[in-house]
Amino acid sequence: MPILTVNKLSKSFGGLMAVSNVSMELEQGELVGLIGPNGAGKTTVFNLLTGIYPPTSGYITLYRNNKKEEIQGLKPYTICKKGIARTFQNIRLFKDLTVLDNVRIAMNKNASYGLISSFFHTKSYGIQEKEVLEKSIELLRILKLDHKKDELAKNLPYGEQRQLEIIRALATNPCILLLDEPAAGMNPAETAQLTEMIEWIRKNFNLTILLIEHDMSLVMKICERIYVLDYGMVIAEGTPSEIKSNKRVIEAYLGEEMGNA
Repeated sequence: MPILTVNKLSKSFGGLMAVSNVSMELEQGELVGLIGPNGAGKTTVFNLLTGIYPPTSGYITLYRNNKKEEIQGLKPYTICKKGIARTFQNIRLFKDLTVLDNVRIAMNKNASYGLISSFFHTKSYGIQEKEVLEKSIELLRILKLDHKKDELAKNLPYGEQRQLEIIRALATNPCILLLDEPAAGMNPAETAQLTEMIEWIRKNFNLTILLIEHDMSLVMKICERIYVLDYGMVIAEGTPSEIKSNKRVIEAYLGEEMGNA
């Protein structure tokens, strides 16, 4: 069953059409790649899916809890509450807060106490904050970063900052996780660890994952299907083997060397 459908989604900035009539479908539990040259519109698609940009036209439909809902144009915090979380190409952590506090902030999305309760530290506030703390530590433990929970985020090595950003996204309890170039700037060892982490998360958190990435060895290894964008339009969709042999994709992006790999 689909968990997200995108129908003829477009976004223009003045006279520039950044995304044009993009249609996609994500099924429950899939790991799907979104690739293409720089400037092809990949991050713009993510920004449309997460409410950072309103679309010029088109529809985004989320299927969750036996409900069908169009979410195009909703605010980012509303879309996050509905179950779509993301990471960014440029890491956006609260760098002067601890690792644990970065996760706690995301986990608090589901807190139900109000301003008065938080100000006076009522019983409800105390119970929920204790639960948030315990769940945050447990999430860090599961993903093997609990030993760094008291360190400032800015002091983590680059690979662990990427890892923390993914953990923070998971703390919002999403059904769909969007990863924007998670391997950017990583060395081969870090990329290998990231690959294992993404596969483990998809399996154990029962998530649907949409991945933007330029590391084709990572994409071809873990993605079940791939969409290819060029000049804001989908030019191909298929399995990794189909994409690698697609002449249009080879010409627009992969090149002959990758196509023959």
